[in-house]
Amino acid sequence: MRVVVFVKATADSENSVMPTAELLEAMGKYNEELINAGIMLGGDGLKATKFAKRVHFSGSDRSVIDGPFAETKEIVAGYWIWEVRDMDEAVEWVKRCPNPMFTESDIDIRPVFEMADFAEVMTPEAKAIHDRNAERTPGS
Repeated sequence: MRVVVFVKATADSENSVMPTAELLEAMGKYNEELINAGIMLGGDGLKATKFAKRVHFSGSDRSVIDGPFAETKEIVAGYWIWEVRDMDEAVEWVKRCPNPMFTESDIDIRPVFEMADFAEVMTPEAKAIHDRNAERTPGS
């Protein structure tokens, strides 16, 4: 099963406070463990939302909102994409992670939809489109 692991933002990450050299090394070693275990498919840290844009959809209208965005607890500061046996394995790996922030922090684990999850509504035409897209997408 694939999961996306979200590192939640804190006031420090939203204020662009950089990690210490020690934390950078610890996270690098942790990522190395994930890679060596064949779990990590990708991941990165994200810059503060003051550098971000949000596109709001309302019917056919689109509006662009400049960051920063409020509610730090709802903002993602980084992510990994993992391939794990099950949610229990993902939890065990997250529990091994160094605290990515200087204060208390949270990491969310979300399962990724697989095409099989859409079997009840998947038409042959939609399946052909998604299969074609998967073939052309790096890492899928």
